[in-house]
Amino acid sequence: MLTIKRKIQHKIIQRLLPNKVILLFGARRVGKTVLIREILKQFEGKHLMLNGEDANTLLLLEQQTISSYKQLLNGIDLLLIDEAQNIPNIGQKLKLIVDEIEGIKVIASGSSSFDLLNKTGEPLVGRSTSFLLFPFSQSELSEYENLLQTLENMESRLVYGSYPEVTQMVDNEERKGYLIDIVNAYLLKDVLSIDGIKNSAKMKDLLRLVAFQIGNEVSYDELGKQLGISKNTVEKYLDLLSKVFVIYRLGAYSTNLRNEVSKSGKWYFYDNGIRNAIIGNFQPLAVRQDVGALWESYLIGERIKQNHNLKLNKEFYFWRMYGGKEIDLIETTVDGLHAYEFKWGDKIPKLPVAFSNKYPNAKFLVINKKNYVDFIQSID
Repeated sequence: MLTIKRKIQHKIIQRLLPNKVILLFGARRVGKTVLIREILKQFEGKHLMLNGEDANTLLLLEQQTISSYKQLLNGIDLLLIDEAQNIPNIGQKLKLIVDEIEGIKVIASGSSSFDLLNKTGEPLVGRSTSFLLFPFSQSELSEYENLLQTLENMESRLVYGSYPEVTQMVDNEERKGYLIDIVNAYLLKDVLSIDGIKNSAKMKDLLRLVAFQIGNEVSYDELGKQLGISKNTVEKYLDLLSKVFVIYRLGAYSTNLRNEVSKSGKWYFYDNGIRNAIIGNFQPLAVRQDVGALWESYLIGERIKQNHNLKLNKEFYFWRMYGGKEIDLIETTVDGLHAYEFKWGDKIPKLPVAFSNKYPNAKFLVINKKNYVDFIQSID
């Protein structure tokens, strides 16, 4: 299988410093372990790799003493811990290791930011750098395919997404089965393993409702009524789903203009393949009713991937007036606002007058099939 180099690999190596911890987050099966092994190929010192899901690892790290860790890590230059969120008191243990073992470097990965950040956040203040790994971005894939191949693969990426193994499968039935397995075997497992969540049926039903509403503003009250749970529970579940990197929220942009929507939110999936697996729809684009939503979700997701991969610190929103006029994506940058409207067809809408009057210096661009490749590969 072809190993595709990840954009953040070089940045991780740059930040791999003595007595510091790299925290690598990402959903299951996005390639965290493969990335760690690629980093190891460029590392010249001695390393120790542990897995937080392995009982022997838990035993090795159980005795939280300086002497036991010095004995375990004697001569080790780089410690790597995969699925680190499963290790009790992992934050305190990593703090002890980097504070007391001179020169050691640490990489800890996890599929749940809720657990790993909670367990490492305070103990590792000033001692860690965080990175987020996504399914492949188009800019990563473009290093291994030409423009014609990118255009030919567009439909597959809108329907089946960009999980590493999916992009290298050639049979759509195989892709379909793989994505369904991820949803059933991993996705809900990670969510239900944190914070004492017991009701897997409600969680999956909530995901389905959100999946059908991508590109639309979500009412927590309405979702709660449909599911028979409270608004607060809906918000809690959505927050947990975001912390295992299934979905993310796009808030509304506003500088308090009276008619601007400022409190609403839209929810998107990081990967269209996962979204389509949840609703059980892998039909080709020609017969789908949700092509516009898939297109919008794909383009926004690619921009967010690039922003994280390049550490650009952009912020992302949508914009809407109470009268209904809206813009799909607003990006805030050091040089001002950039507004984008996404169209699957050839229609070229105009910038809403209310927006241009309020933000006259904002740049506006319509993204369609003719110009999307440059848009998702050239963000800075």
